[in-house]
This record gives sequence, C-alpha cells and structure tokens, in this order.
Amino acid sequence: MAAAAAAAAVGGSQSSQAELPAPGLALDKAATAAHLKAALSRPDNRAGAEELQALLERVLSAERPLAAAADGEEAAAAGGGGGPGAAEEEALEWCKCLLAGGGGYDEFCAAVRAYDPAALCGLVWTANFVAYRCRTCGISPCMSLCAECFHQGDHTGHDFNMFRSQAGGACDCGDSNVMRESGFCKRHQIKSSSNIPCVPKDLLMMSEFVLPRFIFCLIQYLREGYNEPAADVPSEKDLNKVLQLLEPQISFLEDLTKMGGAMRSVLTQVLTNQQNYKDLTSGLGENACAKKSHEKYLIALKSSGLTYPEDKLVYGIQEPSAGTSTLAVQGFAGATGTLGQLDSSDEEDQDGSQGLGKRKRVKLSSNTKDQSIMDVLKHKSFLEELLFWTIKYEFPQKMVTFLLNMLPDQEYKVAFTKTFVQHYAFIMKTLKKSHESDTMSNRIVHISVQLFSNEELARQVTEECQLLDIMVTVLLYMMESCLIKSELQDEENSLHVVVNCGEALLKNNTYWPLVSDFINILSHQSVAKRFLEDHGLLVTWMNFVSFFQGMNLNKRELNEHVEFESQTYYAAFAAELEACAQPMWGLLSHCKVRETQEYTRNVVRYCLEALQDWFDAINFVDEPAPNQVTFHLPLHRYYAMFLSKAVKCQELDLDSVLPDQEMLMKLMIHPLQIQASLAEIHSNMWVRNGLQIKGQAMTYVQSHFCNSMIDPDIYLLQVCASRLDPDYFISSVFERFKVVDLLTMASQHQNTVLDAEHERSMLEGALTFLVILLSLRLHLGMSDDEILRAEMVAQLCMNDRTHSSLLDLIPENPNPKSGIIPGSYSFESVLSAVADFKAPVFEPGGSMQQGMYTPKAEVWDQEFDPVMVILRTVYRRDVQSAMDRYTAFLKQSGKFPGNPWPPYKKRTPLHPSYKGLMRLLHCKTLHIVLFTLLYKILMDHQNLSEHVLCMVLYLIELGLENSAEEESDEEASVCGPERCHDSWFPGSNLVSNMRHFINYVRVRVPETAPEVKRDSPASTSSDSLGSLQSSRRPKVLQRENSGTAQVFSLVAERRKKFQEIINRSSSEANQVVRPKTSNKWSAPGSAPQLTTAILEIKESILSLLIKLHHKLSGKQNSYYPAWLDDIEILIQPEIPKYSHGDGITAVERILLKAALQSRMNKRIIEEICRKVTPPVPPKKVTAAEKKTLDKEERRQKARERQQKLLAEFASRQKSFMETAMDVDSPENDIPMEITAAEPQISEAVYDCVICGQSGPSSEDRPTGLVVLLQASSVLGQCRDNIEPKKLPITEEEQIYPWDTCAAVHDVRLSLLQRYFKDSSCLLAVSIGWEGGVYVQTCGHTLHIDCHKSYMESLRNDQVLQGFSVDKGEFTCPLCRQFANSVLPCYPGSNVENNLWQRPSNKNIQDLIKEVEELQGRPGAFPVSISSETNLSKEMESVMKDIKNTTQKKYRDYSKTPGSPDNDFLFMYSVARLGNRRFVKTKCIDLIYIPLMKEHMLVSARFLSTNMKSLSLLPCW
Repeated sequence: MAAAAAAAAVGGSQSSQAELPAPGLALDKAATAAHLKAALSRPDNRAGAEELQALLERVLSAERPLAAAADGEEAAAAGGGGGPGAAEEEALEWCKCLLAGGGGYDEFCAAVRAYDPAALCGLVWTANFVAYRCRTCGISPCMSLCAECFHQGDHTGHDFNMFRSQAGGACDCGDSNVMRESGFCKRHQIKSSSNIPCVPKDLLMMSEFVLPRFIFCLIQYLREGYNEPAADVPSEKDLNKVLQLLEPQISFLEDLTKMGGAMRSVLTQVLTNQQNYKDLTSGLGENACAKKSHEKYLIALKSSGLTYPEDKLVYGIQEPSAGTSTLAVQGFAGATGTLGQLDSSDEEDQDGSQGLGKRKRVKLSSNTKDQSIMDVLKHKSFLEELLFWTIKYEFPQKMVTFLLNMLPDQEYKVAFTKTFVQHYAFIMKTLKKSHESDTMSNRIVHISVQLFSNEELARQVTEECQLLDIMVTVLLYMMESCLIKSELQDEENSLHVVVNCGEALLKNNTYWPLVSDFINILSHQSVAKRFLEDHGLLVTWMNFVSFFQGMNLNKRELNEHVEFESQTYYAAFAAELEACAQPMWGLLSHCKVRETQEYTRNVVRYCLEALQDWFDAINFVDEPAPNQVTFHLPLHRYYAMFLSKAVKCQELDLDSVLPDQEMLMKLMIHPLQIQASLAEIHSNMWVRNGLQIKGQAMTYVQSHFCNSMIDPDIYLLQVCASRLDPDYFISSVFERFKVVDLLTMASQHQNTVLDAEHERSMLEGALTFLVILLSLRLHLGMSDDEILRAEMVAQLCMNDRTHSSLLDLIPENPNPKSGIIPGSYSFESVLSAVADFKAPVFEPGGSMQQGMYTPKAEVWDQEFDPVMVILRTVYRRDVQSAMDRYTAFLKQSGKFPGNPWPPYKKRTPLHPSYKGLMRLLHCKTLHIVLFTLLYKILMDHQNLSEHVLCMVLYLIELGLENSAEEESDEEASVCGPERCHDSWFPGSNLVSNMRHFINYVRVRVPETAPEVKRDSPASTSSDSLGSLQSSRRPKVLQRENSGTAQVFSLVAERRKKFQEIINRSSSEANQVVRPKTSNKWSAPGSAPQLTTAILEIKESILSLLIKLHHKLSGKQNSYYPAWLDDIEILIQPEIPKYSHGDGITAVERILLKAALQSRMNKRIIEEICRKVTPPVPPKKVTAAEKKTLDKEERRQKARERQQKLLAEFASRQKSFMETAMDVDSPENDIPMEITAAEPQISEAVYDCVICGQSGPSSEDRPTGLVVLLQASSVLGQCRDNIEPKKLPITEEEQIYPWDTCAAVHDVRLSLLQRYFKDSSCLLAVSIGWEGGVYVQTCGHTLHIDCHKSYMESLRNDQVLQGFSVDKGEFTCPLCRQFANSVLPCYPGSNVENNLWQRPSNKNIQDLIKEVEELQGRPGAFPVSISSETNLSKEMESVMKDIKNTTQKKYRDYSKTPGSPDNDFLFMYSVARLGNRRFVKTKCIDLIYIPLMKEHMLVSARFLSTNMKSLSLLPCW
C-alpha cells in the first residue's frame, strides 16, 4: 500500500517549522557545496548524504512560498515592501551552488553542454512562433522546423511553407522517425555521426542528489497551493497566483533542460525512478506538512472523478468472461422519460445503469491492461504526479515548455508518452470543465502532436498501453455527456440519440484536441492496421459515429417565420468533418492495396450493422417524414467511401460487400432526401426557416466539405441506382422532389404537396440531379489526376482565379499521403496545363491587381463541363458566370455566333462494377417522363423553362450514347393498342422507344380544365403530323378508345416495385409487419374534384423532337437533314466528342444519333420529315450551280432587308408628318394612310435582350417592353388660366390655387355624387389628373418567360442589390436602367394599330357608327375564362402593377370600397389622360396602344355585361 508520508531520506527528526540555513552556511554557499561534494565522493558517503538532505530540508520548505506569499500580502496591505521573492531567490542560489559543487554555476553549465550527445534539436516554441514545414522532407504531416535548422538545411526546390504556429510546437530536426535525414541541418547531421566523450562521474553527481528533493518539493508546493473551487466561485485566480509564485522554480528546471543531453538524462532518471518517488512519499513519520499535502493530493484525485486503486469503490460492473475481445459492448435500453444532460462529476462515469434511448455503452474487458481507465489512476513516479498537477492546473505554459524540452531524451519520451496516455481520461474531464477550453486545447495539442507523430512510439504505446482502446473510449464517454433524443422520422417512439449541437462541448469545439490525436495516430499504418483488425474497436467506433447520425435536424416552418435563427449548424458541420470524416480518411489511406481487403470488409460489415440499428431505432420503413432534413449522415458516408475504395484500389467484387435489395432501398432514401431538400431550399420553400438553412445548403457543397458530404452521398445513390430496379429508382426521385403531379399530359393539374410557384424550380432540380447522377465519374472510374483536373477546370471556368484562391477552392484530397495536395507537383503541373497566367497590372488608381489564372482556349473548347460547375457552385450566379464566359469565348473564336446551350460532353467510361447505372436511361418510367415533358414543352403547358428542355435533351443524348451497340430492326415500329394496354412503351431500350407512337392517354384533370370543356372536333385530320399548329390541339375523347388509353402513376409504380422487392428479398421479410404508409403521398388524380379525360396524342419522341426543332427555329418545316437525300453522310458521320451550339443543334445531334443507331429510326424520321415537308426529287448539283444558288439566296435576303428598311422609313415618315403637319384636314389623312398601309402589312418583330431571339409577340409567348411605372400628379397642376404662377408673398395668396385641374375635378365629383348615383358619377369624371401613372421605357424588349427566369435568378443572387426583387424591381438586362414592370406587346400586324389612331374632326354621327361596328365584332374583347392565354394573364398582371403604383386613395375612390367601379374609374382615367396628352409620342405603338388594350381586357372582366361602355374606349 502506497502511503503518503514525508521524505524518509532526510534521516532523524525534522522540525515542522521552516528554518533558515545556519549563518555560517548562508555566508559561504560555495564552500558548503564543495565540502558536501567531497563528502559524497568518498566510498562511504552516507554521512555526506544525510548532511545534504538536512540542508535541503531547511532550504526547500513546502510551506515557504505560500506562507511567504501570505506574509507579503499582509505587508503590502500594511504599506510595507518585501515579499516572497528574496527567500526564493536564496533557495535557488543554494541549489545552483550545490549543483556546481562549489564552482561557478556558469562554468558548470558550459561544462555540461560540452557533453551534449543529443542528436535532436527539440527547440520548443509557443503560439505565434514562426516556423517552417517541408512536405518533401517530412514523413509525418505534423513535422515542423525552427528557422535556424531550416536555413542550415538544404531545402532547395522542396515543397515547403512558412507558418505562424497556433498552438505551439517543437523542432523535429534530427528525428528520423518524423523527417528524412536528408533534411537535417548541418549541426544535427554532424551530431548524429560524431562520438561524444563520456560524462565524468563527478560532474553531475550533485545533481543526482539535489534534483529528486527539489522536484518533490515542487510537487508539494503544487499540492499545497491547490484548493477545490466552490460551486459558485471560480478558482482560476487562485491557481494563477500559485503558478506565479512557483514560476522561478519551474524556470530553473527549464534552464536545466537547455544544458543538453547529459543533464536531461539525469532529469529523466529522477523523474522516472519509482524508488525515489516511493522513498520520498512513503515515510511520513510525524511531519504534519507532508501529511497535509498527501491529504490534499487524495482530495484532488477524488474531486476529479478518480480514485486511488486501494480506495476504489465497487461500481457493480460485471466482469466479462475470459476470452472476450478488447472492448465488450453492452447495450442498454433505457427509460423513455425526460432526457437530461449528464453531469460532468463523479456520477458522470458511474451511470452504467442509465440509458438514453437505445444506446450502447462501452465497458473494458479483463484483457485490458487498466480496467477502469475512466476512474482509476495510480502514480508511481515524479513524472506521473507532475503531469497530474499540470493537468489539474490546466496546462500552465511554463510546465508545458519544461515537459516538452525534455523530449529529445528518448527514454524520457517513451515514459512521458505512456504517462500521457495513462492520464488521457483525466485530460478529457478537465477539458470539459475548463472555462478556458481554447487555451487548454492548444496546449494539449502542443504536447500530443510531439508524442503521437512518431510512428514507432505510437505503435509501442498502442501495444503496451492500449492507446486505441483508451482514445475511443474517452471520445465515446465525452460525447455521451451531451446526448439528446433524436426527433428524426418518428419523434415520439424514436430510440435513437444524437449529440446536442447547442452544447458548449460542440459549439466551442472542445473535443478538437482529442479527435486531433486520434487522427494523428491513425495516420500511422501499423496503428491503423491494428484498429481495422480489432472488431470490438470497430463496433465501438461505429457506435460513436452513430451519435452524429441525424444531428441538427431541420424542420420546415410552414406558417410563420422562425423567431430565432439557430446557428448550431456551424458546430454540426465542424463536428462531422473533424470527428467523423477526418478519421475515416485516415483509415482509407491504408486501404490501398489488394492485401487490405479484409479491413474494408470489417468496416463495411459493422457499418451496415450500425445502419440497421439506426433504421430500427428511428422506426424507418420506406417513407421519410415530410418537411424534415438533416445534412449529417456519417454512417452512410463511411459505407460509401469504403465501397469506393474497395472497388477502386482493392479489386473487391462490389456485390460481395453490398446488402440485400431492401437495405439498399433504405440506404438511398435519406441521401436522396438531402438532394430534394437542396432544390426546395433554392426554390425558397424553406424561406421561413431564415438564412441559416441556406447557409447549411451552401456549406454542404462548399469546397472544404464536399469531399466528405455531397460526393459520398452522390456516389452512394449511384451504387443504389446501379443495383435497384431502375423504374423504382426513377419514380422515387420524382416523388421525393414532389413533382409527380406535374408529370401529366393534361394542360392543368392539381399538385397535392407542392405550390404552383415552386413546381418549375423543383422539376429543374430533379432533372439536374438525374443529370449529375448519370454524368459524374468522381468515384466511378476517374483517377486522382483526372479528378484534380476536372475540379480545377470547373473553378477556372466560373471566374479567373489567383493561385491562393484556387488552392482554397479546390477540394483537398483528405488523405495527406496521396500526393494530390495543394502545392504538390501534380497540382502545379495540372494548373500549367489548363490555365494561362495573366501577370499583375497596375490599375488607374495606382494599386496593383493580382496575377490571375484564366482557362486556356482548348479548355473552353474541349473540357468545359457544366455538370461539374453546377455540382461545385455555392452561389447560383457562378453557373451563369461560367456560361457567359463560355458564350464570349465561342463568339470571339467564331465557333458559334448565337446564345449557346450548356455543351454536351462525352463521359469517361464507367468502371465495370457500375454498368448497371446506365439502366436508368433505359427504363420505361424515365422514357414516359421524357415523353411527357417534351409534349408539355411543345404545348407550352405550365410555361416550362428552357433549362427543363436542356436537361431533357441531355438525358436523351446520354441514353443514346450508352445504349446497346446494335438493336434488332425486326421489332415493329408502331405497336398496336392491345400490346400497349399496360405499358406506354414496348421495351426498355431508348433507341426503339423513341420511335414508338403513343396514341391515347387517359388523364385525370380538374373539371375546369380545357380538356373537359372542349368538345371533340366534328372532323379531324387523319395526319396528326400535318402542321405544328394542328398538333398543338390534342383531341379529347370521352368514350371511344377508352380501353386502349394508357395510364401511368409514378407513385403506384414505385410502390409496386417496392412490394416486389420486399417479397423476394428474404423469408424473414414475410414475418415483419410493415405499416401502410401510402397515405403520406397522394397519387396524381386522387383528389375527388378531378375527372377523367382521354387525350388523343399520336406522337412519338422522334416526332416531338422534330416539332420542337420547328418551334425553336421559329420556322415551319425547318428540319430536313442532308442525310435524307445523301445516305453517304450516315456512313461516316462526324459527331465530335464535344459539341457547341444551341437547342436546335442539340435536337439535330440527337436525331442524327438516333438514325445512326437504328435503321428503323432513320426510316421513321424520314417519313415524318417527308410528311411535313414534301419530298424534292434529288438531283446532282454541280459546284457552279451551287455557287449560283448561293448568289440567288444572297440577293433574296438583300431584297428582304431592303423592304424592311423601306417599311421602317415609311413608318418614321408618317410619324414625322403627323407631328409636323396639320392633321385636321381629312384630305391629308387619306393619302397618308394609303401610303403607309402597304409597308405595315408585315408583323411587328421584337428582339429579346435576354435570349437574343427575334420574333413577333404571340399569345402563347408574348414579348414585353421594359418599363418603369411611377405615380404622378403633375397633370393635376394644369390651369385654365394662362397667367403665369406667382410666388405667394401674403397670407391671402395661396401656393395651391383653386383653378387647377385636380381641384376642379374634385369639386365636380363631389357635386355629381350629391345628386346622382355613385356608379354613374364615376363614369362621368376622371381622377387621372392627380392619381396618374407615369410610364417610361428604355425601349428594350424581352420575352415574358425570359423575364421570369431573369427575376428568379435575381432572387437567388446572394449579392446585395440596390432594389427590391420581391416588389418586381429589376434592372434592364441590356442597359441596366431601373425598371419595375414589363408591358406586353399586343400581337398582330401594324395595320391593326390604325384602329387606335386619333380620329380627326369627326361628327357625333360618325362616332356612333364606329361604336356600333365595334360592338358588332365578335371576340374583339375576350372575356371568357376559357379563352385565357399567357398574353391575357400577363396583361392582367401588368394592370395590377399599374394600380399598385398609384396611391391607395385613388384605387378606392367610390363610396363602396372594393367595388369593381373603383377599378373601372382608375383604369379609364389613366387611359383618358394618356389619350389626351400623349397620343403623339414616338412610343405610341409600343406603350400607349398595349396600355389601352390592357385596360379593355381587364375592364371586360368587371363589365362583361356592359359592352357599350367597353366599346366606347377607342373614341376617347
């Protein structure tokens, strides 16, 4: 039994009170030291030893520093000087004289340094020290050098950097375990090879006697000075005071370590000698001071949750039987009551009977060297207790420096490392309690990085001290203190627990030093191998990782904006990256060769077991809970990355490490839910959750996290897609993205789970996800260099980059030994291959712009990959930036003059293990979706965007690129109704399905849909391909052919496939009762207000593509390829690997590939084209004839341009004549109208400043004018009096006279309302004088749908703007002029505008006749709801903008608020005033006429019964 007693080596009784040395000894220290050295040099030195010990007892008193401190404070309070400094300096002088043996202390130091055999530098530095790191010379990634050793070594051409140390460190020069010997400096190269003479025996003899007593007294000082803090009083000030008093003693020890290896060897013997420690601490005798210090030592142990082995309490832990693994894992199913936070005291580690949900608790088996690493600690040497007090005092810098300065001594390094491991659990407990966890963390890492960077030492400690067991157990216990119940999936019955990201432990990254140590030791192959071989450790580690699975759950706010935006996601992302991902990459770095297959099998096995436990704990079957998302799935990512490594490096068969189909279906759900949630967040569906949810979405794809988050998720989904039924997978994707209801052939639908405003962006997200899933090859066959090149090209295409920003944006390969790291040879060589450097230039202000890297021309031409850009963009504007730069390159190089689409790039071949992924492109479900979307785009349903069409064409082309080499042409091109009753397409091959015609489709539509109301045509054309216009009106049949119409439900298809997989998975599945979850999602058409209609389609994918070609080109019969007349073109086609162009080019490329892969497809395309375009007899055209034809074509185009110019000149001439001449004469009007009539027959053509296309405005795709609407009351200041206004100078004069138009009309209205009905009065007056709207324009036009996409991009732009996008404000895309609305241009020829010209001097009878004619025209002013078009909707929207522009009082002028009469009054007041004052402006055709027509259209909604009033408008 180890007893705490006073030093027994003193001999005899000793006074309990501190005494000063005898006067004679105090006067001559040197003589006393020489006398004692001589006495100790004799063969019988017992007497000398007793004399020396008596002297040291008097000189070094354990009570003196503290007592002197108290006396010093009292003296200071009394106004006197002095303090403890003088006595302590006296004691240290005695120690120096004794060590020198009577000689000079400086000479003694020089003599000891001469015998320094150390081959290591070992210079220790603290925070903010500038050091160097050479990756070329380093073996460990933590290697560092001091400036002196770096400059004296040869590092020419090496990959090194200078850095400012954050936590401190030590120089590794001379340590061959950490760095290569070629990098040693000259000083340590010589030292390691030279022979140092032996140290004389008498030189350090006094040190061996003095230092044990000195260190023991230091420990006693530390014991005496420590007091347990009260519950409400922090003890930091008391601890700092004690440390300040002991600073001279610690500095003295630190100076001793700087004497070199000889003195460090003596210190090592003193610190590690167990007999010295036992002798000095066991002979207590009657020394009260020693007894008191030992009692304080035991109190400090207990207060730390530790016990001395002899006083160990029995915790009721049942010892496992012999033969168990290193770690035995026991499961505890705890109560489901309130879950409180575990207290970080004694009970924290004694709660084996408690449980949080269903979790696992680690217990050490009997095979472990130290069974109770969390609660038992026994000290056997000075070093062990010294480290204990260092931890207890929270790692004071002086103590840390002293302990690190001793590390060059190899014996000490081993002993100190074992001691550090022994105290590891205590370090964790102290770190959790610390109020200065950041400072303490840095100092812990300062020590541990020096110990664990040495692989040989780490391996030794792992074998002898169970380092891995201790680290994993300590991490597990640390995280168990902040667990809460998981609310993912089944909130009430969930048994899963996760870490609480709001706890200080995670928010302050308190776990960081322990995780850093674990990552450090896993970088050593021998240690990682031991970890991967130990099944118990793997189970425990997966248990630890499961604490982070599903943490920081987000719940979508549906009603009100969240009051407080939690910032816990910072802690969550940092925790997963550091505590889960970094150890994973460390393990993966050792699984590179085939011989390590078993390691991967072990990890995959226990990872799957942990995942199954997780699924069971959250009660998951097949449907995720709605409106929930967590971005943290570390177990999924562990499984994914070890699968990738198994296939890529270890040549493992993928199927041998994959689970059954049911498990695969579960594995795909939550990563897929994250991808869908990303689309929802970008669609502003989570806007009520605040900006933090967007921050999570951006962090998930950010360069420092993407390798460990989105990339493994995409890869896992690729693996699942390659093995699951493709129809099931595709159906699941569209169901998760909530666009199932949108995928109908009907023009109208009801989405039960998604608002209409979010449908388009969610559909874009689903298609983009499928393109990324099928195109990405990061883990499917690309090498490390290819990945680095693709990443670099993507970043450079977004913007020019500096070298430093490129280093930061390229995702680091988390494996530091891979060679693919920033600054490596691979990085620099790839950078020089893909980019040109633009040298720094001076800006006009005098500042210098940094040098930038820009992509080479061949990179834009051959390597620009929009899919990679989309994957790596944090801000959506970066995608548009890349496309703008790509467009500029094509125009500059002359490769494509228009506005190109994202280019199609052929992909690198798939690894054979993932060939099944391409089955997604050849499944009926995807073909049905593609067919439906092509049809809807052709019919302009739901105004689908160009991005949707681009993704649809991309998927079709990807399918053609990855189809079978040759297909049978015996298959019939058109399938009969009886064959297609249950399926839209006859097979799963895209090449054959493209030519298959769909005749009838049964749809579920709302009762108000046009398909229900429209009657079947009396006679229909037998040729549905006759013209584009006829194809845009599908026939609707109510009774006939109903049996042959095809119906498809994505949800029903997915559930059917799911049930099939479950039934055939295993016999155990039949015993499981699975809850019905079909009520969570509604299948399309399940709403009771829907009715069934049967559409006659008679289209195929090929026919739809040809008609889309006509639509995109804006010309009828535009597609007639040259290979129809010259078959030789198909024999040797030129299909480049990388294609530039727009949508027309993409359609032509797809049709060419379809014709090349199937003769049947070629024949069908030919038939369609010849039906649309009558065949021309082929004839040979000579070169001369071709030249003549080209000349004739140029002449024709010149004539057309000439006619267009003449028409424009005539229009300008007419406008000038109307302005400059007297137009009152009817004789002048007639010839002008006749002259101008002929040129105005042509339809007005507008140029869209966004897409660059030119064309007329149509009802389906209207063009609009960019305008700025502003409220204006300036006309109200007009006066009938011609006298000029005067500034009022007396009280009688007023600045607002009563004769203004506004005042007169107000008086008139109030007078009329006094005697007549309100509705009649409002028709007789105008409020436009004061409540008017001023419309101005920059003159630029754009398509309404392009404008909507432009506004959507502005909403997603994260840059602060000077206008409010939510209020409709924007800047013109071309001239950047401020605007807030788009005024639709009414379609038709310019002749129609004559109806709106101002009549001149017509009498009342002529006006009445015109009114009667207008009333008799049918459909002049459509009011039927069924006749709504995109144009009418936009006109109504603009009218709302106009009304909202003016002040509210002018929108509600009548006595009855909300009456339609208010709208009538406002709109016609604006129209009257515009007609009177501005009819002769030069923008009459663009602004005034459309404005008038909008008035009519919207007014007709309110006054559909009063057509007389409506028709009077043109005459006003």
